[in-house]
Amino acid sequence: MAFVYKGAARRGAVWSDAFARRMPQLPFRTWPDVGDAREVRFLATWQAPEDLAQTFPNLEVLFSVGAGVDQFDLSALPAEVRVVRMVEPGLVACMAEYVAWAVLSLHRGAPLYLGQQRRGEWKQHSVQPASTRRVGVMGMGQLGCAALAQLRTLGFDCAGWNRSRREEPGVRCYAGEAELAEFIARTDILVCLLPLTGETRAILNTNVFDALPAGASVVNAARGGHLVEADLLAALDAGHLCAAILDVCEPEPLPRGHAFWEHPRIWLTPHVASETQDETAAAALLDNLRRYHEGLPMQGLVDRSRGY
Repeated sequence: MAFVYKGAARRGAVWSDAFARRMPQLPFRTWPDVGDAREVRFLATWQAPEDLAQTFPNLEVLFSVGAGVDQFDLSALPAEVRVVRMVEPGLVACMAEYVAWAVLSLHRGAPLYLGQQRRGEWKQHSVQPASTRRVGVMGMGQLGCAALAQLRTLGFDCAGWNRSRREEPGVRCYAGEAELAEFIARTDILVCLLPLTGETRAILNTNVFDALPAGASVVNAARGGHLVEADLLAALDAGHLCAAILDVCEPEPLPRGHAFWEHPRIWLTPHVASETQDETAAAALLDNLRRYHEGLPMQGLVDRSRGY
């Protein structure tokens, strides 16, 4: 029985040391030096080998090194292989920080003032308390709930929308297609933290943008596939939306000449909203392996029928 890591060398070194200290009985191997592939029961990676079943015929668990699993073709994976997304406190904290930064930037008019600075224009605008700004987070998994908790501490009027019913203290919760319109209509700053599935692809579209209040803003820190780019540009150029902060695009990186690069109402960050933290991720991974060996439910186990 062996564990294989396929990814950045820096993280591999940290994880190898953690395994040696806390789970020395499980050999840790780094791609492509996998040894006898028939011994491999666990694989941690962002991109799985195309011929996964042939490469590791006895694989039992495929761990994603990130919070998402949309990079895997779940339909092509052997049915007996369990898929687990990364759930670790460092990644969650980073996302909450990013969302707080983005929402505060939009709330306090940072894109507006940056534009004025570039034009040499000194013009003051009214300042509103956070309690008057309605923030809505799409996706109430671990990342979404952590972001909502952070936003609540800043005083924002928070709501969350999820496919299934969730309850979160101090948050107005909406669920399912039937409640999406009401959620959108009460949201001044819309944050997307949804998993990317067939149902959520292109969910940020004209229908959603038109239903937002005039002057609303959008933050997408989930996946580029959630956004219909032409619809966002049309809503911004028409003046219905005030601004957008995008950490994810499709494709990545954006090609030269893409409209987002120079658009005055769009801020881009290069998919850095959150990142798996090596030490805390190693601890989370080892805990999941312990759970697996003891027959306990693993954190982040993916329901393939839902895609997350």
